[in-house]
This record gives sequence, structure tokens and C-alpha cells, in this order.
Amino acid sequence: MNLKVFATYKLPGNPGALFGKEGISFSENLLPRLLRTEELIEQAAEADGIISLLGDKIDADVINKLKKCRVIANYAVGFNNIDLNAARERGITVTNTPDVLSAATAEIAFLLILAAARNLNAGEKMMRNKVFLGWSPELLLGYGLEGKTLGLVGAGRIAQKVAKMALGFGMNIIYFSRSVKPEMPGRFVPLSELMATSDVISLHIPLDETTNNLISADLLDLMKPSAIFVNTARGEVADEKHLIALLKKRKIYAAGLDVYTNEPNFNHALTTLDNVVLLPHIGSATFETRTAMAHLAANNVISVLKGGEPITPVAS
Repeated sequence: MNLKVFATYKLPGNPGALFGKEGISFSENLLPRLLRTEELIEQAAEADGIISLLGDKIDADVINKLKKCRVIANYAVGFNNIDLNAARERGITVTNTPDVLSAATAEIAFLLILAAARNLNAGEKMMRNKVFLGWSPELLLGYGLEGKTLGLVGAGRIAQKVAKMALGFGMNIIYFSRSVKPEMPGRFVPLSELMATSDVISLHIPLDETTNNLISADLLDLMKPSAIFVNTARGEVADEKHLIALLKKRKIYAAGLDVYTNEPNFNHALTTLDNVVLLPHIGSATFETRTAMAHLAANNVISVLKGGEPITPVAS
């Protein structure tokens, strides 16, 4: 039987070689954009396995038009783009790529913390625009991190790595999660206390029905005027419009964002603010990590199609 796998975007790390060794045909979307729904259905309809991106909306309508699919491997830790109930009803296994991107995403989170705290954007623009007039005592004053409190929302692998980095900078750690995590550095506190007392707040939670808008306007209003807000999780877990309003009114000091509500159609009001650092969802964007993600996705598909268990299945 000729097994076929389709990837919805061109992937690094040559995953096709892994499929070739197993005698599995592999093809991928070579357009420099996400496929439209009808394009995805057309190209994946006869595939036994699919490697999808977080930006691919694989809802019940799409799933029901996949004639042979046995496994969908999401090239991401998140999987809120896939209708798990519909997949389960069709007997389709869904997998993701956890663990391999934890270090890279933690690095980006801490990069945003540093950049927001120390006015990196403004300083870089000053130099590029050739308007630096020399050192002065109050030039681009920012906040140091030593002795400050970092509040982590979430206590998974990424949050744990960010906490360890923060300890190296002499920060104090508090965190909130669904349960106390003994392996998590720092002290567990209620979410409202975290929002009100942290100097830096960094989000590390998945997007699901329990976390959508978890960081509500009321919680955002608890932040200190000197607080820095960082999100490398998902845009929808926080009230982005209210965050923008707080930044505009200087009710908080700064923000650092790598994710946005309704990506890629993010709120362009963010680009008008000089107290926010903006990145284009590059938390996992290292050569090593993106290759490892591709290989893990491919190996998940191979394992399922060869009759084995998925390596990193998602809970349905």
C-alpha cells in the first residue's frame, strides 16, 4: 500500500528523507503562504497523514473531507486549530511537538523582558536614525531586573526555563498555574496577587476554553504602573485591546509580545506605541528547534502509519 503524507507548508530539516526511508510518499505546499481551506482540502484529501501548522484551521468540515487520514501532526506545541472531537470521531490521531521548542521559546521570552525593561527599541531606532547626540545621565532610562519580581502565568517546561534564567539575573519568582508544581522555582500565588505584585509578568499557558481571555481587563488593571507584560503563549489568552489601552495611557511601563489575537491580522495600533516590543511569532525560530519540530512531526506520522503508537499524542 502506497502511503501518502502531505505537509501544509515547506518544512526545514528535510523530513521527506525520513519518509523516503520508510517508503512513504511525501509532498508539501510550496507556496509562500498558508493554504486556503479549499486548497488544503484538495491537496490533503487523499493523504494518509498530514503535517499541519498552527495557522491551519482544521475544523470538523475539513476533517470530514479527509478521505484516508489517520494522523494529523501539528507542527507546534499548541493544537487549538484542530477540532479534536471531530478527529476522534473519525479515528484520527492528533499529535504536537512539545519539549523540543522549550529552550528557544524561553530565550525569546527573556529577550522580550530585557528589551522592554531597557528600552531596546528606542535605543536601536536612535542609532539607525543617526540622532544619538552622546551620553547623558537620563538617556533612555529603564528598569533593572535584579531584585525585581517575575510573575509567571503557567508552570510548564517553558515557564520553568524562564524562571531559571530569571534566577541568574537575581530576580524573585512567583507563579500561578492550575496546580502547585514542586519542580517549579519560586512560590505559588493566586493569579490576582501575581498580577498586582509582579514587576514583570510573562505568560506561558496554552489556549483552550479555560484560558481564552484568562488575563482579563480586570486582571490587567491590577498591574503596577512600572510593570512589564510579556506574552509568548497565545494572543487570545489576554485582553489585547485593554492591554493596548493601558500602554497608550502609560498605565503600565511596557510590553513585549511575540503572539497576537487573530494572527496574522494583528491590531496595528500596537505599531504606533513606543513602549511595546513586537516580534512576529518567532519563539521557536532557531535552526535547531524548527528542524527538531519537523523531525518529531514526521516521526509521529511514521509511527502511526506503521501501526505503532504516536510519540507525542495530544489529549482529546
